[in-house]
Amino acid sequence: MSLDVMSSMTGLRRALSRLLPALMMVSAFVAGPAAAETPVPIVFPEQVQQGSMVIGRVPPGSQVTHAGRTLGVTDYGTVVFGIGREAEGESRVEITPPDGQSRTVGIRVTSRDFPVERIDGVPPKTVSPPPEIAERIRREQAGVSQARTRDERITDFTEDFIWPVKGRISGRFGNQRVYNGTPGSAHSGMDIAVPTGTPVKAPAGGIVTFANPDLYLTGGTVLIDHGYGISSNFLHLSKLDVKVGDRVAQGDVIGEVGATGRATGPHLHWGMNWFDTRIDPLLVLKR
Repeated sequence: MSLDVMSSMTGLRRALSRLLPALMMVSAFVAGPAAAETPVPIVFPEQVQQGSMVIGRVPPGSQVTHAGRTLGVTDYGTVVFGIGREAEGESRVEITPPDGQSRTVGIRVTSRDFPVERIDGVPPKTVSPPPEIAERIRREQAGVSQARTRDERITDFTEDFIWPVKGRISGRFGNQRVYNGTPGSAHSGMDIAVPTGTPVKAPAGGIVTFANPDLYLTGGTVLIDHGYGISSNFLHLSKLDVKVGDRVAQGDVIGEVGATGRATGPHLHWGMNWFDTRIDPLLVLKR
């Protein structure tokens, strides 16, 4: 090897030795921000309607409370809760991120107009049942309420919900109901008028937590837990195609429409809850 070539190689090695520390500093500068996670913002809607399902975003690992309940936080920092029919004013969410700096978010609740629905032709014994039937109703509804306390850590509630059946809306969430002239409670879901035997599809995935073909008021009844307290209930079914513990995917057939229980004609009652707070399926579809 010539002296000129050896001299050039020696100069190159010296130049690289001087450049290497600078390259390491640049590498550390570039790698540093990439290694550190970008802070996740706290995001909630500014306002919602009565009967809404609310989905928000917080830093993963945060402690979150709403309406006296500690909310589950997904691995991605998603939280969900419901706004009841009677809610008004401001709904507050308390968040304590992993850095310990607590923050309160206020969500304005907008009021809705809930008309009165008069429903005649209901069998009188279902409107004012005798004591033994009233006890059966209490026992059955307690079982349904117990199923709604489930808090599975599944995230099917984040799906874009689909209609379980397609048809005319014959009853809307929140409307005050009067049965045969006797005032009843507000309607807890959405009624969709379709023929008996119409297949009912799961609007989102989840786990079946309740399935009974013969409840006194609601007839064939199925509950699906979509995770983190969000559930759907399907009433007046003529046939059930699922059982408790089944895992269903969005679009799976869970039963058939009927007119069982307290019903004047074939239709599907689809209700939704966040634990014991009733929410409007129609608003979830529009989300």
